[in-house]
Amino acid sequence: MSKVPHKWLVVITVLLGTFTIILNNSMLNPAVPHLMNVFGGDAVATGWVITIFMVTMGITMPVTGYLGDKFGKKQLYMAGLFIFILGSILGAFSWDLSSLILFRGLQGIGGGLMMPTSMALIFEVFPRKERGLATGIYGIAAMMAPTIGPTLGGFIIEMGSWQWLFLCNIPTGLLGLIFSYLYLKQTKKVNGLTFDLSGFVAVTLGVGAILLALGRVSEIGHLTNVLNIALIVFGLLSLFLFIRIENRKEQPLLDLSIFKVRAYTYSVWIGSISSISLFAGIFLVPLLVQNVYGYGAIMTGLSLLPGALLSGIFMSIGGRMLDKKGPALVVTTGLILTTIPTFLYGFLSLETALWVIFVLNGVRGIGMGLSTMPSTTAGMNAIPEQLITRGSAMNNVLRQMSSSLGIVFISVYFEVRRGQLTALNGTSLEQSSLQAINEGFIIIAILSLISIPIGILLGKEHKKQQKDH
Repeated sequence: MSKVPHKWLVVITVLLGTFTIILNNSMLNPAVPHLMNVFGGDAVATGWVITIFMVTMGITMPVTGYLGDKFGKKQLYMAGLFIFILGSILGAFSWDLSSLILFRGLQGIGGGLMMPTSMALIFEVFPRKERGLATGIYGIAAMMAPTIGPTLGGFIIEMGSWQWLFLCNIPTGLLGLIFSYLYLKQTKKVNGLTFDLSGFVAVTLGVGAILLALGRVSEIGHLTNVLNIALIVFGLLSLFLFIRIENRKEQPLLDLSIFKVRAYTYSVWIGSISSISLFAGIFLVPLLVQNVYGYGAIMTGLSLLPGALLSGIFMSIGGRMLDKKGPALVVTTGLILTTIPTFLYGFLSLETALWVIFVLNGVRGIGMGLSTMPSTTAGMNAIPEQLITRGSAMNNVLRQMSSSLGIVFISVYFEVRRGQLTALNGTSLEQSSLQAINEGFIIIAILSLISIPIGILLGKEHKKQQKDH
């Protein structure tokens, strides 16, 4: 390791931790039916295994900026990874469903401390002109892990026992801890900080309530559930109150003035739409391959693989392009390459060959690799250095909410539309499923299409900032 430049050891270190967290979460999604049998819980109760992680992670993220400044980013990252490993060890020894949910919540707290801090640690050691490539390499974890996770999780459930879903985190987690101790540099602690308690309470209640409501929705009936409606209304009111509080505070928990930096705002929009597109695809492609074309879980995993591999490769290429040319060309090209195959997914038929899905998924992966992390990096580069951790926290919270919203919208749309088509037209379940999936992809493609002008605006803002500097 002595020949590897220190800054790249930082990237490898945070990539290890991030990959472990995202992979573990996506591995557990296909395991819910199995966990229902193991613990004798119903779908709603067992669904909390997924929901609690999302909620605790989402409510922890906003406080990472303050904690990173107060105690140092290295300490915060290592504390988060330690909590995640502890949650994994305890999770493997869960004795009932309640204990499993509790330990998953602990994992979520660890992940919430780590995810925003990872980006800030990379920005600490790389100059602006090299951050694109660095975050491109780091971003491989964010793009590949959710794609290969479900297949890996299904394999573990079939070949081993559910405990391995947790135990497999421990080797990479411990390696990440050792690397963190050795290679992460101490960051300066900020003196004279005051904790924004009222802002913390408001954002925790707001983000927590909305993520909890979204986690409880998987079919149309859940949308009219009184508790879910109340949670969303309460969450939105809490976030409105949070904005009012933050605008008055001298030391806000999350400095909302960063949204006045247009490049950052544009990057958050692109990142949020990319999250919706990524997770909607991860939801719809397995339905397409299994429910419509009748293939098994292994072929489903293989169909997602081209997108995962190519997004990883092109994320580093996109990072290099960002460093050399700025975001205009790379982000806009990426958004176009994401939009076209997503739109073409809307025209598949029952006779479409499986290789077409492989190709479309691959091209989508190239597009996401070129647009997602380069746009985020360009936005983060545009804000003051002292606000990087808070900017990263905001970005992560909004992506978490976007991906949850995307999955809820697409799953509900698919269920409702398939039912309508079967009832109205008397078509087969396969044909109704295919049309509902086609329409879902077209909706996602329209969102991507709207983002293309935002990519152009991001490029213009970047050029303007370059002239000012």
